[in-house]
Amino acid sequence: MFGLEPSIFILLCICLFCACAFEFVNGFHDTANAVATVIYTHSLPPNIAVVWSGICNFLGVLTGGIGVAVGIINLLPVEMLVDQNIYHSIAMVLALLLSAIIWNLGTWYFGLPSSSSHTLIGSILGVGLAYSFISTTGAIQVNTEKAYEILLSLLISPVVGFSLSIFAMFILRRVVRNNDTLFKEPKKNAPPPTWIRSVLILTCTGVSYAHGNNDGQKGVGLVMLILIGITPTFFALKETVPPAQLQGNLVQIEQVIGSIDPTNLATGERERVAKLRQNIVEMRGLLTQAQIGNKGIPPNQRLLVRRDILLINSNLKKLTESPNVDLSKANRDALQAATDRKGGLGEATDFAPFWVILMISLSLGLGTMIGWKRIVVTVGEKIGKQHLTYAQGASAELVTAVVIMISSLKSLPVSTTHILSSGIAGSMVASKGVKNLQAKTVRNIALAWVLTLPVSIMLAGTLFILLRNLLG
Repeated sequence: MFGLEPSIFILLCICLFCACAFEFVNGFHDTANAVATVIYTHSLPPNIAVVWSGICNFLGVLTGGIGVAVGIINLLPVEMLVDQNIYHSIAMVLALLLSAIIWNLGTWYFGLPSSSSHTLIGSILGVGLAYSFISTTGAIQVNTEKAYEILLSLLISPVVGFSLSIFAMFILRRVVRNNDTLFKEPKKNAPPPTWIRSVLILTCTGVSYAHGNNDGQKGVGLVMLILIGITPTFFALKETVPPAQLQGNLVQIEQVIGSIDPTNLATGERERVAKLRQNIVEMRGLLTQAQIGNKGIPPNQRLLVRRDILLINSNLKKLTESPNVDLSKANRDALQAATDRKGGLGEATDFAPFWVILMISLSLGLGTMIGWKRIVVTVGEKIGKQHLTYAQGASAELVTAVVIMISSLKSLPVSTTHILSSGIAGSMVASKGVKNLQAKTVRNIALAWVLTLPVSIMLAGTLFILLRNLLG
């Protein structure tokens, strides 16, 4: 398959299996976030709740797009993404996948709602930092701008979840004044009133779908990292994008760059313009060869074209964000069109085959149906001192679904676990104040949250160096 040597093909299969395993573990690790409220309010029996959640997760991945997936891929530097040593690519993906799986399984075993997103991003950063130690340039090999953007979204989203849940509880108390049932502990083995049950099932559906929509894309990004690194001939570029389209995009970009007044630019910005022109010339040469005889881009040059596209897009983004660069709205729109995922350079690099999305959808959906009990107990019983009420469950899940869907639209990976756990805590505080939280559980969750990033960074970095030396 893919014309690979047997040993490399076996390693490719192992890497793909690990990617599916990560998404499977992600499914049962994070399932509690969607089903805990409907189970603890007796809105759905546990077996029905997890199957329904699994189906919604499956659909969420299938229809979620690839914005978050591209963000995950671009967290690593261009140089690492286009490393032509296949064994280095294998070491990279195995290190980040194994470290993420190990930490996820460990926190799941102890029933701690830890973030799969946090773990994965820490693992990617660990691999990038380890690469910097062995890089000939000595530069930090991590896309620091993208890392900052992603980490900021991970830090802010739990605060947003906590605050909005308190606000949602406040609104519910003002709107629903004559229904004490909503704010009381559910009666044992008694289903809630029909309208409350409908709301809770709807919010469970929303969180499950949103989780698949956001977290599923992370798995898609991982698989694309594997395929680009090990089989660049087939997956470095989207084959249906014609070289003539890319040539047109380059012409458009070059025209806009030519309109920039160099006298207003700082030294670093002038150097960036020079690099842009160099990448454009190099890429144009590759595309010109590809158009001769209409044979398309030769397999051995696809990774080089991908590298040029990534560097052009990255330098353009940094350049246009500078206050020294004076561009008209028409020119900015032209650059956006020339680099976009629809019709621009991004169409050739920012993609995922349907079979990849389907494979991750199945892995996450099936994982959702297994292993949910440990964390459900923590979320449903141990965050607050009181039993979860209908109002608390609905508020936390509604807020979680909304925050995740907005993040997905912005192509930002966030933690379902952190948002919902914070939402539950916020709803408990809204009921009886901070004293309504179980200090030990909150402390353990916070400890796991604080440790996730450094542990996954160190674990992934160590594994990467070991595997790189082992594989050669």
